[in-house]
Amino acid sequence: MTAETPNKGKLLIVDDEPMAVENLAHALSKAGYLVTSCTSGPGGIKALEHERFDVVLTDLRMERADGMAILQRALEIDPDTLVVIITGYATLDSAVQAIKAGAYYYITKPFRLDEVRKIVANAMEGVRLKRENRQLRDQVNKIQPGAHIITQDAIMQRLLDTAKQIAPTDCNVLITGETGTGKELLARFIHTSSGRADGPFVAINCGAFQEELLANELFGHEKGAYTDAGEAHAGLIETANGGTLFLDEIAEMSLAMQIKLLRVIQEQEVQRIGSTKVVPVDVRFVAATNRDLRSEVASGRFRQDLFFRLDVVTLHLPPLADRRDDIPLLAYYFLKKMARRMDRQIENIDPEAMALLVDYDYPGNVRELENLIERGVALAGGNEFTASLLPAALVDRSVHVVRRNAERLPTLEEREADYIEWVLKHTNGNRTKAAEILGIDRVSLWRKLKTIAKTN
Repeated sequence: MTAETPNKGKLLIVDDEPMAVENLAHALSKAGYLVTSCTSGPGGIKALEHERFDVVLTDLRMERADGMAILQRALEIDPDTLVVIITGYATLDSAVQAIKAGAYYYITKPFRLDEVRKIVANAMEGVRLKRENRQLRDQVNKIQPGAHIITQDAIMQRLLDTAKQIAPTDCNVLITGETGTGKELLARFIHTSSGRADGPFVAINCGAFQEELLANELFGHEKGAYTDAGEAHAGLIETANGGTLFLDEIAEMSLAMQIKLLRVIQEQEVQRIGSTKVVPVDVRFVAATNRDLRSEVASGRFRQDLFFRLDVVTLHLPPLADRRDDIPLLAYYFLKKMARRMDRQIENIDPEAMALLVDYDYPGNVRELENLIERGVALAGGNEFTASLLPAALVDRSVHVVRRNAERLPTLEEREADYIEWVLKHTNGNRTKAAEILGIDRVSLWRKLKTIAKTN
C-alpha cells in the first residue's frame, strides 16, 4: 500500500508480519515519508525493481527472500539506497554480517517507534548527502577544460552574462572586488569571450613593482636607455598588441605612472624608455582593484581622467561569503584539480567537512578555499576529504557540543552520546570508520548506539 503524504523521502517497508508493516507504515507516513509496504520478501524485491527508494526498512528473517536478499538487491539497483535491517532474532554474528554486507543500521525487536523515526530520518539525510555529492561531482566533470569561472550562484550568473555582453565591444573594463575573488579569472573570461581571444592576454600586478621597474615592464626600453640596458626590450603593452592587458591592483600605481598610462590608452601608442619614436598598439585595457576608486579620486590618490578612461564598464565580484551556493561546487572542482595534480584517489568530501567549508567566512575568498582543499589533499591518508584535514582553527570555531539541557551541565554519558553522534555524522554514518575513530570495536559501538536510542 502507498500513503500519499508530504514527501520527505521514499521509504520501502518489507516484513512478513502484516500488523508490524501496518504500524510502521502508519507511523512513518504521518512523519512525512512516502511509504510503500510489502508483506513478503519477493514482493519487496519486485517493488525495488519497479521503483526507486531512498531508504529500505526490512525484516531479516522471511521466507523465500530474507532481509539479506533485500539488502543485496537494493544496493545492486541503487548503491545510494540505505537499508535498515530489523530482526527479532538478534545475534552479534547476524549484526556483523548485515553491516559487512552494507546495511546502514541494525534494529532489534521489540523497538520503539521513536527510535525507528530517528534512524529513518538520519538515513534519509545520509541518502540526500550522498546524492548531492554525486551531483556535484557530475557537475564538476562536465566543466570544460579552459573554463575560468566556476559558479551556480544567481548573482554571479548575471555578472557573467554582462561580461559576455560587453566582451565583443572592445571597451575598457574596471573589475572591483576583494582580494582572492577571481578578478584575473574574470578578465581572462572577458578576453576569451571577445574577438581578441586569439591574441595575447598579458597580466601585471601594479603593486608588485617600484615606479621605475613598473615603467620598464609596461613601456620597455631601448638599448643603452640606462646602465644595464644592453639590448632593446619590448614592454608588456607592446607584447599585448592585438590582445588584452590586465592591470591588477591599478590603485597602487603612482600618479606619475597614471599620467603615462593615460596617454597610452588615449593615443593607442607607446614610447619605450630611451626612445623618441612611438609604436602604435591595439590593446584592450582591463583594470582591477580591491579599493573604492571613486574615494581614491576624491582623496587625490587616483587621477579622475584615468578613472573615467577605465570605468567604461564596471563589474563587481562579490566575496565568497556572499555566494555560499558556490562553495560545494568550487570545493569539488578544486578537489578534482588537486587530486589529479598530486596523483591522489580522493573523490568525496564528507558531510562534516563540507558543512565546515560552507559555514566558513573566507577572508581570503576563493583563493583561500583553493588553498584549504590543496592542503587537505596533500595531508590526506585515505580516499575521502574529511574534517580532520582542515586547519584546527577552522574546525574549532564551528564545532559545538549539543547539550540536551542548556540550563545544566551534561552528564558524562550525555557527552559521550553527543560525541558518538558527531563522529557518525563526520563519517557519513559509516560505523566501521566511526568505531576506528572512537577506538572501540564495531560491536561495542552497536551496543552503545542501542543504549543511546533507548535513552533518547
